[in-house]
Amino acid sequence: MRILLAEDDNLLAEPLLDYLQRENHVVSWFSDGALALEALLSGGFELALLDWMLPGLDGAEIVREVRRRQLPLLVLMLTARDALEDVVTGLRAGADDYLVKPFRMLELSARIRSLERRSLQPYRGDCPQWGELVLDAEAGLACWGQQPLGLTSKEFQLLEWFLRHPGQLFSRARLLDQLWPLEAEAGEETVKTHLNNLRRKLRLAGVPDPIETLHGQGYRLGPVR
Repeated sequence: MRILLAEDDNLLAEPLLDYLQRENHVVSWFSDGALALEALLSGGFELALLDWMLPGLDGAEIVREVRRRQLPLLVLMLTARDALEDVVTGLRAGADDYLVKPFRMLELSARIRSLERRSLQPYRGDCPQWGELVLDAEAGLACWGQQPLGLTSKEFQLLEWFLRHPGQLFSRARLLDQLWPLEAEAGEETVKTHLNNLRRKLRLAGVPDPIETLHGQGYRLGPVR
């Protein structure tokens, strides 16, 4: 596996590097967060092992930027911060797993093997996001920053659909088939109405419209602005 290790503690990084290489991983080590992010954005890595506290950029900032760019990268946070709110912060930022220091090398190896089984899958997670617009799929809650948006169930489903299919173009007919499959009375005007309502609520909350309209073709999730 091609791994990027971001760790500024030499006493931990050097044995980690040695162990991972003996496990037949190809590892690049960075002690600066900004340089680590630059390397990740250049592509080629399958897994990032990120310390939370790094000079330049911290681990959570790196994860947020990686997820904003929608890179197909697995992320394991390595940190001494074990408070529940820190764990939640790391996972909500987009980390796939979280390992608290000190840890055993065998535990790290087991976590990597678990993540390796998912290495060909793009990141999805339970909290898809578009910039500061974040959806909690389990709770059915959409937030802009810390502000709940108060979406209806169907508006939430529409927004979630676009966030889980970035860049893909969908006609009204396709959205109708996907989100109203059992509602015989629903038509393409139903899709248009719900989209207009969703956009109105986002606009009132100060959210830039994430959905682009391509006239005569359909709709797609636009780039983060």
